[in-house]
Amino acid sequence: MLSQYTWKHGLEAIAQHSIAKHRILQAYLSEYFKVLMGGRRDEFKLTLVDGFAGGGRYFHEDTRKPVRGSPLILLDVAREAEFHVNRDRTHPVRFDLSYFFIEARKEAYQHLLKVLDEEGHSGRLEDDIFVRHANFLDQAKAIIQFIAKKSPRNGRSIFVLDQFGYNAVPTSIIREILHTLPGAEVILTFGVDSLLNFANETVLANGLNKLGMPALLSGKSIREIKQSDRDWRLFIQSTLYKSLVYSCGAKHFTPFFIRNKHGHGDYWLIHLSQHHKARDVMTNVHWQNHNHFIHYAGAGLDMFNMLGYDPRFDHDHLGQGTLGFEFDMPAREKSVGALMEQIPKIIYAHDEGLTYESLYISTCNESPATSEIYQDALAQLVAHGAASIVGPGGELRRSARQIKATDRIVPPPQRSLFSL
Repeated sequence: MLSQYTWKHGLEAIAQHSIAKHRILQAYLSEYFKVLMGGRRDEFKLTLVDGFAGGGRYFHEDTRKPVRGSPLILLDVAREAEFHVNRDRTHPVRFDLSYFFIEARKEAYQHLLKVLDEEGHSGRLEDDIFVRHANFLDQAKAIIQFIAKKSPRNGRSIFVLDQFGYNAVPTSIIREILHTLPGAEVILTFGVDSLLNFANETVLANGLNKLGMPALLSGKSIREIKQSDRDWRLFIQSTLYKSLVYSCGAKHFTPFFIRNKHGHGDYWLIHLSQHHKARDVMTNVHWQNHNHFIHYAGAGLDMFNMLGYDPRFDHDHLGQGTLGFEFDMPAREKSVGALMEQIPKIIYAHDEGLTYESLYISTCNESPATSEIYQDALAQLVAHGAASIVGPGGELRRSARQIKATDRIVPPPQRSLFSL
């Protein structure tokens, strides 16, 4: 499938929903640096990979103002992080960052080189910035090997895979990234509508084979699903979501459902990693940027559907409020309430209790809640006598922020109405 961006005649237009995606990328990277640079270190190694880099600069389809593309966002955030980290340090941290910008289309590749030159980065090419006119899949293994050699202990890296469509990034390559590089994270764009609306049975079958999920629909045809299921789109999306994230081999994931204002072109923005702390950082970013998103599923531990962004309800863009479950204070209160109902059922199934970390790790993928919201719910359960939280020395936790990963959550001696 061809991209809507060509750069044949200069800058190409970018839609508001893609700008929102860039905002989240920028916000996540900023938080990523803050979290990892919190401790004392002399050196920081990281590789940032933009697998579908584009031409580097766009113009807003509505305002017509220039907009920076993802390669410039990666470079900007890293530069700002290095400045803030080293601003007050006597012995500055050495940032050892590498960038791979991969672009298959000739016009976009040439435009990206032009933009990097205009931004003053041309002297860094083939030093720490590597720009390739190639297909991402043809470069992926070499990039993985580069990262493994550079950071043999953890392979710390972030892969931004903003594909156009749904099958340019097979699940097998994501699985290889995450299994070869334990510190890697993947931010994947997946065009749901490209799969649902614009494919006949043959095209769909070929696409699912290429994606690495040939049995996704359990032998059903699109026609059969439409005839037998009241909401066939929800059926396919739910099945697809579950299959996609597990086929990628990620232990932790956070999906964002981004809706195009024109009513077509829906896609997911999925964050995949092997560590729950990375997942929590992304979820925190989601709550901090609540005006970009709507959550269409449950508030507690049964989130199976998607999180969503609709540019028609973007505060910054149109000055309007969002509809539905917003990631604001009412949504937070709703989340705490739902967790207070659901967590006791898990606790009471373990007479010996379970650690806070094990509770969070085992349930966070199906919840929009952050670890902070989990802690608030647990503190209220303690206050209501519905649970006890015990530290390693037998000390009782009362405050939400006192709760540590290894603290054990146990049923109280007298079980409350929460268990009913």
